[in-house]
Amino acid sequence: MSKGMRLSGAESLSAAGNIFMGQTEAPLLVRPFIPTMTRSELMCLMTGGMATLAGGVLAAYVSFLGGSDPAQQAVFAAHLLTASIMNAPAGIVLAKMLVPETDEDKINTRLEVNPEQIGDNLIDAVSRGAADGLRLAANVGGMLLAFIAVIALLNYALMKIGGVTGLNELVVSSTNGQFDGFSFQYILGQIFRVFAFIMGVPWVDTLQVGSLLGQKTAINEFVAYLDLANMKAAGTLTDKSVIMATYALCGFSNFSSIAIQVGGIGGMAPNQQGNISRLGLRALLGASIACMMSATVAGMLFAL
Repeated sequence: MSKGMRLSGAESLSAAGNIFMGQTEAPLLVRPFIPTMTRSELMCLMTGGMATLAGGVLAAYVSFLGGSDPAQQAVFAAHLLTASIMNAPAGIVLAKMLVPETDEDKINTRLEVNPEQIGDNLIDAVSRGAADGLRLAANVGGMLLAFIAVIALLNYALMKIGGVTGLNELVVSSTNGQFDGFSFQYILGQIFRVFAFIMGVPWVDTLQVGSLLGQKTAINEFVAYLDLANMKAAGTLTDKSVIMATYALCGFSNFSSIAIQVGGIGGMAPNQQGNISRLGLRALLGASIACMMSATVAGMLFAL
């Protein structure tokens, strides 16, 4: 990637790590270099993390979609792994389009790790690693709680408005009970219905797939995959839409991930926390488009 895509070594390593590691674990691979990263490198690091899934959660999603059928589990395991691999380079492309690199020296400079940052011996290295992990978990947990609370507060206000105006009953009836009222997730679902259609999802399935994309963005992909599994079991989606949704949801691109990265990556490099906060929405946009691009390709190849 360093030679073919003109990336710095830190960007290349983090992008490769993101395929199997989480959005806060992969940056640990390049932790010594984060404090000196350019905005473009940070964007690549953040977008790559949001555009892919951690290997640890893939098993859960395989069990959701494949159920107890080993053959179906194997099919969806292959699709999810393929999606994560496809999303990594797609995330790089979108990151560089949104925040191009202007410092050519960063690409050509050989990076060296300061030996003092590694540790004096095995015990020191283990101790530092444990301390870094604890700080990372605390930062991520706090930021995640704060963002989820904000979304819950927004939903409370919207549901109150829906109750007064009668929108709640209209939403429930128009979506056949898929949504319990006028909520942030419902609004995003209606917005993403257009993107589902552009991706190539059959129009009859666009509202449901759009709602999945909205849930993924507003809450997280775990909830969206669980809902997709229910739709698949109920037979309300075509096979093509199920596969395309599997690819489109394969990533951590949601609002909570902004908080996770601000707390996680920002905890590793406090001097970069401002840049990470400012790049959060751009990274979310780039990662979401990367996932949709992979889903579009999957839809094109579905009938072959």
